[in-house]
Formats: sequence, structure tokens, C-alpha cells
Amino acid sequence: MKVLVVGSGGREHALAWKLRRGSRVKGLYCAPGNAGTATLGRNLSVRADDVEGLLSFARSEAVDLTVVGPEAPLVAGIVDRFRAHGLSIAGPTRAAARLEGSKVFAKQFLAGHGIPTAPFEVFDDPETAERRLREGAFPFPTVVKADGLAAGKGVIICRDLGESLAAVRIIMRERAFGEAGTRIVVEHFLSGREASFMVFSDGERTVSMVPSQDHKAIFEGDQGPNTGGMGAYSTESILSPELRDRIQREIIEPTVDGMASDGHPFRGVLYAGLMLTDEGPQVLEYNVRLGDPEAQVVLPRLEGDLVDLLEATAEGNLSGVQACWKPEAAVCVVIASGGYPGKYATGFAIDGLDDAERDGGATVFHAGTESREGKVLTSGGRVLGVTALGETLETAVARAYAAASRIRFEGIYYRRDIAAKALRGAGGATT
Repeated sequence: MKVLVVGSGGREHALAWKLRRGSRVKGLYCAPGNAGTATLGRNLSVRADDVEGLLSFARSEAVDLTVVGPEAPLVAGIVDRFRAHGLSIAGPTRAAARLEGSKVFAKQFLAGHGIPTAPFEVFDDPETAERRLREGAFPFPTVVKADGLAAGKGVIICRDLGESLAAVRIIMRERAFGEAGTRIVVEHFLSGREASFMVFSDGERTVSMVPSQDHKAIFEGDQGPNTGGMGAYSTESILSPELRDRIQREIIEPTVDGMASDGHPFRGVLYAGLMLTDEGPQVLEYNVRLGDPEAQVVLPRLEGDLVDLLEATAEGNLSGVQACWKPEAAVCVVIASGGYPGKYATGFAIDGLDDAERDGGATVFHAGTESREGKVLTSGGRVLGVTALGETLETAVARAYAAASRIRFEGIYYRRDIAAKALRGAGGATT
């Protein structure tokens, strides 16, 4: 079958890599792809947000299944357009994608369906938000979130009133995140341990993935501004079987059932970003697609053909479809351009990619890369994701960093403490 993967990041390279390892995919296209996806299929000069261009290509080439990696095309309604033309596509409709596309919609959905989350208020003007903060309506620390998509950077944790007022100014008055700052959510800060829980959903049934944990902050020790993700790991010990059952019962099932009862059945990958508090798991946010870099540690652990699961979600029929997972731990170290998530330069030649995979025993997933005149160059903030498996988490960490150390380009930066908390015993299973 012919498959089109939409996107150009590490998640999309991981999707293409896993799809190619199956037996059913004979033709693979990536739009626009990167230097890594170009080795697996045909890259297209079509942007991920060019819905009409993607639709035209899928129709002309008789693509059997389209897989959407990033959130923006989903929020823009790519699934609705493809389905209107009878094309199979894995992902939620525009209405269902509001779970990620609007923090306000997500929080109101959670509250309306009794799904555990932090107390919150919604504001559509800065004056009211500032007044409520000065009145002491929220304990500190507190969290201020831009309503719309902000590339993973629209959430600001504020330690005191001054920082909270500054966050409101940055988001709503200065519009640092554009139209995403038209409205904001201010919510209570939740304490605990974060975890990512993803499932395949056909609108009624779900198939769970193995748990994973992201590292958002740019610097070691979870310091500095948030990024799109500086690394991730996946082990069975992140969530105990009892806690997985509780998350499924209290969060995943009510979410899928609630979306269906509201008239927006959710088909695709549902991602619940969780805080494991003393009172139990609570939802920090929803994503409506595979996480990045979580995909780079979850997909390598998947046994069997990924296309079977994606096709079943697109067709709304996961009945009888199962997912089997490798027992090994997986670790991904994201390699970034110097200066990210702020200003950074691109166009630097990358050396050591073959050494990292051959000698380091890892898989290198490309993100911000491009091929030019036979060389692989940096072209984005997050450049590569180095993923390794191991019988233990310690082994996987050692392999990932050994491989990362073989890669070189000007301004290279990566965190040296991915999964360190788990290795110290601070990230084990919670019951």
C-alpha cells in the first residue's frame, strides 16, 4: 500500500522508519520530510500545513493511507477534507482536535465530564486576568497558558504575582504567541511526577501504548524555558499496572466516551499529559497526535506492523487489533542547535551520523535537517533524536549518550541528564 506521512520532524522520521519496517507499505511519501525520511521514501515539496496541496497529491497518487504527525494540520481540518474526498487518514477531525488546539476547550471539556484536572479560570481580556491575580484568586506557583497552539512554548509557570502579571502581559498584550494569546487559562499548579500516556483510538475503543516521559526544559535539572522536548524515555516502571488501569478508567475512557457523546468521536492517537499527584493522576494537557520525542522511544518498542494500528483507527475499527511491545527500555536524547529555543543559526554540516548508528548501537531520527550537495545540514532548532534500547534503563541511557557523543556540528547542544531522575529512583512506578 501507499502511505503519506505529513510532517518534517523527528516524530515523522520515526513514523516513516517504523512503517518501512513492516511488510505492507510499498510506497512511502513524506511531506515535506527531512534528510532522514529521504532515505526511506520520497520527500515532497509540500508543506505540512498546505492541506489542499496534500489533498491534491494524495488523490493524484491514489494514496491508501495518510498519517498526520504534527498538530497544526489536524487543528486546521485536514482529516475533514480528506474524508470528504473518500481518502483514508489517521487522525482526529477538526472538532475533535480542539482538545489540543484550544486549552480553553480542553479545560472546559475536562470539567464538564468530571475528568480530574487542576482548578482554573478562563480570561479573554488582560485586565480581568490581572485583577483576579491581584485579588489572590490563585495560589502560587500558578500556571498561565495561551489558549491556542504555541509550539509547546505557551505555558508559563509563575512563582509569584509579579511573574504571573508578566505572563499575562507577554501572552495577551505583547502577543508573543500570536493569536494563541487571544484567551488564556490560569490554573492551579499541580505537584507530583509527570508522565505521558498515549493510546490509539477508533472513536469507541482504545489500544494503549507503553508509558513514556518527556523532558521539556532546555537545561539539565529541568531548568530554563520549555522546549518542544529535549529527550524522553520509556520503561514499564514509569507507571505500575494498577496506575495504568486507573488512568484508563478515570481519564482515557471518559475522554473517548465524552468526545463521542458530544458528537465528536476521536479517531487517531490521543495523548494525555499527566501529573501524578498524591490525589491521583490529573490531566495537564491533551495532545491529539504522537508526542515528539515520545514517539522516538515508543515506536521502537512496538512489535509488529504499525500500519495495522493506524489503518484501524482511520477506519474506526480497532476491534481485535492488539499491540505487543518489546520489554527493553528506550531512551532518546535530542540534539539541538545552540541557542534553541531562542535564536539559533542553521546550515552547519553534521558529522558522525553513520558512526552513531554503526558504533553507538543507536537509531538516529532526523528532525531539523536537510540534504544539500551530498551533505546533511542543520535546518532547525531540534536537529536530531538519538534513540537506543537496552535490557535496563541504565544500558539504554549509556548507549544513547555514547552514540550522541559521535555526532558533531557547530553549536551542538544536548542535555546530559535524560532519565537521570529515574536512574536515581525518583521516577519509578507509582501506584
